[in-house]
Amino acid sequence: MLDLGLFTRPAFLLSVGGAMITGFGVIGVMSYLPTAWEHTLGWTPLVTACWFALWSGASFVAATQARRAGLGADHQLALGLALAGAGSLLLLGSAGSWSPARHVAGVGSGLLNSALARLAIESVPAGRASMGTGANNTARYIGSSLGVAATVAVVTTAGGGHAGSRTGVAAGIAHGVDVALLAAAVLLLLAAAALVLARSAAVGDRSATPVGGQ
Repeated sequence: MLDLGLFTRPAFLLSVGGAMITGFGVIGVMSYLPTAWEHTLGWTPLVTACWFALWSGASFVAATQARRAGLGADHQLALGLALAGAGSLLLLGSAGSWSPARHVAGVGSGLLNSALARLAIESVPAGRASMGTGANNTARYIGSSLGVAATVAVVTTAGGGHAGSRTGVAAGIAHGVDVALLAAAVLLLLAAAALVLARSAAVGDRSATPVGGQ
């Protein structure tokens, strides 16, 4: 069972909140994109998987090399959110045309995954790492399931005006995907900005407190 007292820890809230936002804004949208690419670009599932592997590969490399940056988990999380948001912007138009350069959008996701793994362990007492990672993964799954549902709803609604011919349906999906990507980018960039501001405020409060709390 999850110790509810952990929710009084700022680092734990950051771990769970970051995981949910990642699931919603990154995993949810990216889970839908392969289907959209097949419908709009005429790719086969195998071709789609190969191109998607480039995005996943960039994410994997970034995650394994993140420690070389020497950043704290919270700073890395903020950077990952910002890069993931920028990556969503880079993917705008991908359902209409594709270029190999778009696969670098996975870098932000890799930094996020690495930072969240660190926070999941560092935010709980020693000996409770499994509780921290379990809560982190649960939040990620909840966020991703909500993200997929929201992405489908946005794409369906935004692209509804293009119904008719097959070309019109494809154009509708492409437009809806762009709207979903833009919304995800805004969410991720706002989360990154909020994290930076909260961190700056916390540092300011500590520096303003005299020694001994007097």
